[in-house]
Amino acid sequence: MPYDLLIREGVVIDPASGLHCIADLAISSGRIVAIARGLPTDAALVVDAHGQYVTPGLIDMHTHCYWGATYWGIEPDPVAARTGVTTWVDAGSAGAYSFPGFRRYAVEANQTRLFAFLHISAIGLIARTYESSNLDYCDIDLAATVVDANRDVIIGIKVRMDRDSTRGTGIEPLRRARQLAERTQLPLMVHIGIAPPQLKEIVSLLRPGDILTHCCTGQTNRLIDEQGHVYPYIQQAREQGIILDLGHGTGSFRYTSLEAMQAENIWPDVLSSDIHQQSVLGPMYDLPTTLSKFLNLGMSLPDVIARATVRPATVIGRPDLGTLCVGAPADIAIFHMEIGDFTFYDTMMEPRHGKQRLVNTATYVAGQLVPRAPERPSHPWVTADFPAEQRSLLPGVHEKRSI
Repeated sequence: MPYDLLIREGVVIDPASGLHCIADLAISSGRIVAIARGLPTDAALVVDAHGQYVTPGLIDMHTHCYWGATYWGIEPDPVAARTGVTTWVDAGSAGAYSFPGFRRYAVEANQTRLFAFLHISAIGLIARTYESSNLDYCDIDLAATVVDANRDVIIGIKVRMDRDSTRGTGIEPLRRARQLAERTQLPLMVHIGIAPPQLKEIVSLLRPGDILTHCCTGQTNRLIDEQGHVYPYIQQAREQGIILDLGHGTGSFRYTSLEAMQAENIWPDVLSSDIHQQSVLGPMYDLPTTLSKFLNLGMSLPDVIARATVRPATVIGRPDLGTLCVGAPADIAIFHMEIGDFTFYDTMMEPRHGKQRLVNTATYVAGQLVPRAPERPSHPWVTADFPAEQRSLLPGVHEKRSI
């Protein structure tokens, strides 16, 4: 057989190459070997994608995938199989103390690709918060040693800058994360939420290529002033190369913040889910649902796909991923566009209505189908700690998963 897999007659969208047309996609030995219409059909497996969209496998740049060892972690492969995510970037679940376990029981145990931002706190996100409240855990030398031993997996440094994560240590965890990022020559991802520290002080320590995640938060460190305008220093930071990452999550996406940014033609550079034990229950649910929210706010489908493929691939320094170019790994997602009347919610359960949503029908990693599998039940602390304004999501969650 000339090909191991042939995906026929789908609408191929590859923002990295500018491709947007009906075509066949041929895969051999885990790589894309041809894209054209009317390719020979004598492949080992032929998949009919007529009427569907064929895109690069999604890259979710803000996730928590250390299941069973942290407060937040989900198991990635069962979610990948129904969402089209082929590359997960874990946002600091593991610190120096727990990274060997993360590598063995998360990275090496899943079919989908998994990279990580290493947390500046050596204990990582074992608990809900407070990880940087003890500066003894923010050990730069130890973290640098772990980075150097795991550069094939660690693609950046993570720190959470909010009232609870720091709990009295102020800006110092960020200063240490800044030093670690410069020492290892890796980008820094900074979580924002409730002050203190103050947003302006946080942003002053960012450098080109660093990532400000939860950019559409409605918390006190939101990017919007009291008059509904984006702060000028945020505009300047973007012009200097700071990346704005969505990081939807359970408490970090407000329509009011996004719409104020949209009015000034500022969109998140990367659309990520911040998927974790709580957000997978709603109102985030998964990355395709998150992308659908932006589709229904007026962003074009190619732009939406770009912000979940080629753009995060560039940010994490993996231009070989997030593309359907010939020679690239055959990480592929197939989607159906469902048309109807839908209501999408932000993290304060503020609704917006829409007419379309992306529904994944198949996910391939290196040309191999990721099989559908049941997802593990929530940990016992998840429902107990679920935000009060979102508790209506808990009954019948499986019926509401894609809303």
